[in-house]
Amino acid sequence: MDGNIAMIDGVITQREYWNGEVGARWARNQRRIDAVFAPLTAALFDEARLRVDSSLLDIGCGAGDCAIIAARRLGARGRVVAVDLSAPLLAVARERAEIEALAGASITFIEADAQSHDLGSSLFEHAISRFGVMFFEASGAAFANIRKALVPGGRLTFLCWRRIEDNPWIAVPRHVVLPLVPALEPALPDAPGPFRFAEAESIGAILAQAGFLDITVEAIDRPLTLARSGNGTSYEAAEAAADFAIELGPVSRLLRDQPASIRSMAQKRVADEFADRALSGAVTLAAGCWLVSAMR
Repeated sequence: MDGNIAMIDGVITQREYWNGEVGARWARNQRRIDAVFAPLTAALFDEARLRVDSSLLDIGCGAGDCAIIAARRLGARGRVVAVDLSAPLLAVARERAEIEALAGASITFIEADAQSHDLGSSLFEHAISRFGVMFFEASGAAFANIRKALVPGGRLTFLCWRRIEDNPWIAVPRHVVLPLVPALEPALPDAPGPFRFAEAESIGAILAQAGFLDITVEAIDRPLTLARSGNGTSYEAAEAAADFAIELGPVSRLLRDQPASIRSMAQKRVADEFADRALSGAVTLAAGCWLVSAMR
């Protein structure tokens, strides 16, 4: 998908989606996103077991959080290559890496599609991804390309979402918003999207087909604090949590083409729901993911 991509069957492509308003919105909110996902990021790195002075490929690196963490862990003689489709997110990633003046591995950020971009052969001991592998148009080709970039014995570790029902941080606001929007067309089971690998069987089959070995798929659950109020009041936290869920979570797609009145109503109803769940000035709901590991 490198280069200029046109509409496919009238549907916006992943490159267009992440270089448009959505990519810009995520770039503006990268600190919030990284803070909310911090417990999941910690689980990813615990499983990845990075070695000092090694090389790492970060797939769908977004605004650079995982690439920067990896660079610190790999040390001055390590090397990180971080790939993403989104120019707005990569701009933030590069700025963050410069501002933080990393005392660690060098990072090269590349605007490209890991599905088809030439990532090289046998260059990386590690490949990681935090929610970046679910959006490939052709998953089998993408994982085969990533495998080729790993050295023999190299390791792929990634996070992807389980089912909506396993993710109350998504399911709760979605349940509130659904009555306000038109009925949804059922998604194709292998279509790109956040729940592309909601079923563990599909992950193992695709990785095996791409040539990976020693595949493990572990269910993990972590509490995500969507927002915390500055003054300890539940409703302030609920409003901020509703804003996160509606602007940055998968629920945002339900409201993308809706008028301002519907969006405002959705925001208020989700905030009311979250207020009933707030505790000590924070809104915390569970997230369910697959933590996947495989070897070349």
